[in-house]
Amino acid sequence: MNLHGKVAVVTGSGRGLGLAYARALAAAGAAVVVNDVDRAVVDAAVASIASEGGTATGVVAAVGDSASAQQLVDTAVEAFGRLDVLVTNAGILRDRVLWKMTDEDFDDVVRVHLRGTFTCARAAAVRMREQGTGGRLVLISSPAGQRGNFGQTNYAAAKAGIVAMARTWAMELGRAGITVNAVVPVAATEMTKSIPAFAPLIEESERTGEPLPDWLRKDEGLGTVEDVAALIAFLASDASDGVTGQAIGIGGDRLALWAHPQEKAVAFADGGWSADAIAAEWPGGVGVEPETYGIPAPQTPGA
Repeated sequence: MNLHGKVAVVTGSGRGLGLAYARALAAAGAAVVVNDVDRAVVDAAVASIASEGGTATGVVAAVGDSASAQQLVDTAVEAFGRLDVLVTNAGILRDRVLWKMTDEDFDDVVRVHLRGTFTCARAAAVRMREQGTGGRLVLISSPAGQRGNFGQTNYAAAKAGIVAMARTWAMELGRAGITVNAVVPVAATEMTKSIPAFAPLIEESERTGEPLPDWLRKDEGLGTVEDVAALIAFLASDASDGVTGQAIGIGGDRLALWAHPQEKAVAFADGGWSADAIAAEWPGGVGVEPETYGIPAPQTPGA
């Protein structure tokens, strides 16, 4: 994939998935703006990209407010002359069940994930439209945003909202040649290490350097952060021209297109529905095959 001449901003790219995205973009030839809240982490990420022959600079900022978003865009333009790609990866977790989640738990996560995606995308879109040469917005979502997840009211809501924004912005920015897609990644990270079925397998792979088991890479779509980064490089490239408004999953050996919500079953009642009529219709009609919810539990072979 050739990204020479392109400039990318990757939020939350000091470590983990974000760093893998930044390294993949730089390896393909893009100049990259790395972002994190920790100066030492930013400096280390920039140095690692430079050691691999890439070009990068860093911005220490907490994503969420408009000033930080503008700082990221301005840094890209001042350092490299333009902005072509934005990857909104920054995020935090404050997991708690509904009755224990505080206002601060909810607001902090929504501020970074949802508002941070909005403010950064808005600043990037303004710049890309001024340049007049199109661009790429790659918004990072999650399986939790597609299906819900226990203890993640704030995170799931924010990640679902990010996919909705991708669909909306794809319409709004299409005439400017700016594509907008949501990525639904699954990778071995500190978060997935907390899943009992995955933890020992991930730890063994990291200890030995051996790949994760084939069933895990295929059936569960779980691999390394580098496995996910290939999709980011594709969506940043000219090869993805025309791919917009999509939610695309990737992890391990698995690449998937997520369906958009649509009506599954429909019934009609002349003059409208009464509550009693709905009660009679539901069990054998519209509601006969209710949708599932939640991320399915891992299924280990032979279990």
